[in-house]
Amino acid sequence: MIWDPDQLLKTPKQTVKYSRLAKRNLGFLLSSPVPLSDDDNSEEGLHIIHSGRHEYAFSFELPQTPLATSFEGRHGSVRYWVKAELHRPWLLPVKLKKEFTVFEHIDINTPSLLSPQAGTKEKTLCCWFCTSGPISLSAKIERKGYTPGEPIQIFAEIENCSSRMVVPKAAIYQTQAFYAKGKMKEVKQLVANLRGESLSSGKTETWNGKQLKIPPVSPSILDCSIIRVEYSLMVYVDIPGAMDLFLNLPLVIGTIPLHSFGSRTSSVSSQCSMNMNWLGLHERPEAPPSYAEVVTEEQRQSSLAPVTACDDFERALQGPLFAYIQEFRFLPPPLYSEIDPNPDQTSDDRPSCPSR
Repeated sequence: MIWDPDQLLKTPKQTVKYSRLAKRNLGFLLSSPVPLSDDDNSEEGLHIIHSGRHEYAFSFELPQTPLATSFEGRHGSVRYWVKAELHRPWLLPVKLKKEFTVFEHIDINTPSLLSPQAGTKEKTLCCWFCTSGPISLSAKIERKGYTPGEPIQIFAEIENCSSRMVVPKAAIYQTQAFYAKGKMKEVKQLVANLRGESLSSGKTETWNGKQLKIPPVSPSILDCSIIRVEYSLMVYVDIPGAMDLFLNLPLVIGTIPLHSFGSRTSSVSSQCSMNMNWLGLHERPEAPPSYAEVVTEEQRQSSLAPVTACDDFERALQGPLFAYIQEFRFLPPPLYSEIDPNPDQTSDDRPSCPSR
């Protein structure tokens, strides 16, 4: 792992260039000598290599302890390499170094990374003694963990009760933090962004799963003592002539993608209605009624039909029947339609912008 503490501690007024590069090698992973010839002169301590081409096979096993992901940052990097040296008497040694890449596995199927991220903020614009209406922002994403190439579905509601024209936007940021000599330097870079439609006074815009794709980026680095790489999704309202109203939702970019059996459960939160009470909704649907509660015994007996032989049925499935039973057993219940055929005739208690 390499970083430059002198560059880290410079002020903008300094113009001196520092050529010293501080290195922190966190121990050799493995170091092993390899015998190079069959002619071993043990008395003189020499190994004789005859003329011609010689190949020597060797292998190293990476330790089981967590290793930081390879990374190239603005003020530092995490690098791994293999170095071989050939020592010759009365001559300079021949050295060769080859770098390789290491990825620390981050499984986004863990419960902490599957939890939805949400927030709500409001801002009132003031100009001297004049106060306009508030600007409110609510945003939610279905989970915290993603992998490169995945689209993030953003659910948001922006209400503009002010007298200004505003623009809702969203962006993914990468934050690099470097630590050296008790100091810290932070670099924030834009990864991807999108723009919504302009909102005039008294208007509301709703994002029902607006997608923002994650480009190919380095995974998050969360367990390294000198370099840390984090990601966040910023959903904000661009307000001309005032500070923006923004929400920061943390992200973790992993290496192990979402399993197929988890996609149905995670999609529950992505299909929620976008009213002001959606933050209080349950993330999982209620359990469906049992079969006995829906179908009576008379209906069941009358609908019984001859059953195909088990062997023929398994041949049609191209596999044993129990495999399909086990696969279905662990799937979450099917989603109910969120469109109520008989909606209650109740008024919306959400405050709305005053009429102009």
